[in-house]
Amino acid sequence: MSPIRVLVADDQPAMLEILAEMVRAGEDVELVATAQDAIQAIELSKSHRPDVAVLDVNMPGGGGPRATREIREFSPAIRVIALSASDDRAAVLEMLRSGAAGYVVKGAGVEEILQGIRRAARGEAPLSSQVAGNVIDELTGRLDQEAGEAERRNETVRRIQQALEGRQLTVVFQPIFDLERERMVGAEALSRFAGEPRRPPDAWFSEAASVGLGVDLELRVVQTALQHLSQLPAEVYVSLNLSPDAVTSGRLLEVLAPVALERAVVEITEHAPVADYEALAEALEGFRSGGGRVAIDDAGAGFASLRHIVRLAPDIIKLDISLTRDIHRDQDRRALAAALISFARETGSVIVAEGVERREELDTLRVLGAAQAQGNHLGKPVPPQDLGPVHGFPEAARDSLGESA
Repeated sequence: MSPIRVLVADDQPAMLEILAEMVRAGEDVELVATAQDAIQAIELSKSHRPDVAVLDVNMPGGGGPRATREIREFSPAIRVIALSASDDRAAVLEMLRSGAAGYVVKGAGVEEILQGIRRAARGEAPLSSQVAGNVIDELTGRLDQEAGEAERRNETVRRIQQALEGRQLTVVFQPIFDLERERMVGAEALSRFAGEPRRPPDAWFSEAASVGLGVDLELRVVQTALQHLSQLPAEVYVSLNLSPDAVTSGRLLEVLAPVALERAVVEITEHAPVADYEALAEALEGFRSGGGRVAIDDAGAGFASLRHIVRLAPDIIKLDISLTRDIHRDQDRRALAAALISFARETGSVIVAEGVERREELDTLRVLGAAQAQGNHLGKPVPPQDLGPVHGFPEAARDSLGESA
């Protein structure tokens, strides 16, 4: 039987010589090369093609992990044994992740080193007794962690699936009013989740995205909202929040097929990153050509919303609540809102002021020229049957308009 051909690498000359002598002591093994750094170990492994390479973890040139990866890459048949004076579990696992077949500790006896080489050559995974316990503990801990993560993921999938099946999910509508004509012209569909643990809708969508069900949940909310469209007045549009991923999924028109597109508005939020504006615009093209409109949500909340506006040329620009809150008291908010309102007027877009909570905010927005508004002062999110009449403001809002006239 041919001897096991071995390469040994260590940056300390004295240790390298000791290891070489250990290998020479074995009748069934043959020392074919020695190296003092990772680069040399890689090159010598290419030229000598040993059966087993015994590599120091911390030698120069990238260390044992680099040498292991590159040796295994050009010759998977070469079995690598990690060698270190440390029994640190992190070093053990780093070498094993890099492709080492086993691990022996410097200071081990000749027979243990040789047995490790023989076992590696046979395709086994030798581990010195000094590190075996640590490795087993670490791997057990990681397996327990992975099992816990898998269980949590399965529980998340179960909750999201229940929402997709219609359980736990409801949709309410917040009215949107035309400020000049004093009438309801739209309603934003907002999701509500009844399942445990109690969390805001954003948390549900984030969790759904984490298990690959984000788009499914968004489109399920749209379907649920559209089921109530017949309960809304015929002249009222429905505004639907969708991420760029949902829009570009190729499923939007299919979901919207049962309704007249001119009654639908797709809102793209400022907080949703857009990786490819051309793809997003193309995905919206069929929707817009059929009469659907596009809104940019949360305008003024950050730079992303301005980029969305410039790249997507929306039909509707929705002022974020961070602009409308206390706008009657803040000159900077008024200046920015006025600039966006002027921009919308020049580009033919419609401004919708969100988050109007007080009559003074509504009065100021009217003076600035905002076309439409929504917020608790005008109407809280309610089931579709509770939206109220189309014509006329709620009493509190009407009082404020009268006072400002």
